Amino acid sequence: MALFAAAACLFGQSAWIYGKACVAQVLLRRAWNGTVRGGKEVKPWPWADTWPVARLSVPGTREEFIVLAGASGRSLAFGPGHLDGTAMPGEDGNCVLSAHRDTQFEFLRRLTVGDELEVETPDGRRLRYRVFERRVREKNDTAVLARTPEPTLTLVTCYPFDAIVPGGPLRYVVRAELMTPGPAPIVGATLAAARGRGPTM
Repeated sequence: MALFAAAACLFGQSAWIYGKACVAQVLLRRAWNGTVRGGKEVKPWPWADTWPVARLSVPGTREEFIVLAGASGRSLAFGPGHLDGTAMPGEDGNCVLSAHRDTQFEFLRRLTVGDELEVETPDGRRLRYRVFERRVREKNDTAVLARTPEPTLTLVTCYPFDAIVPGGPLRYVVRAELMTPGPAPIVGATLAAARGRGPTM
């Protein structure tokens, strides 16, 4: 009976967590729709300390995520977070987004150079980015946060993906450059040399 009660308790907790996550996604999409309609800082629930700032889509996997303001643990529990102090989605410069390796940013492990991402901004623009770099960096390496002269999307998560203990000293970083509406990117083939980056993965 004790084992049965413990199993039932664990099942109940798992169902509660899963149910809460599903409800949260519905509320996040509702808040995003309100933001697109012209709302400012539309909170997904009254006590939230974050709000949607963009929608990130992965055409190759048909996944999409509501990007939240700030990269605190509270925000990352529900979706990718935009790192304060970096360019806002759709603006010139380096826009840095962070999320957990085993949830929203699990797909990063499957991205390759040349893959495309799409970012929708609150004003309705749909911006296409092309991956140009994948790299493992030290947690304290702030070079990935540096400003860039061209629009850049930087996605950061913990590494390795199959680590048992969360956190750790390494980060997996994917960087993408803004493309024009057509197949050609805004910047030329010399972008890599201009950035002075080393060999990519």
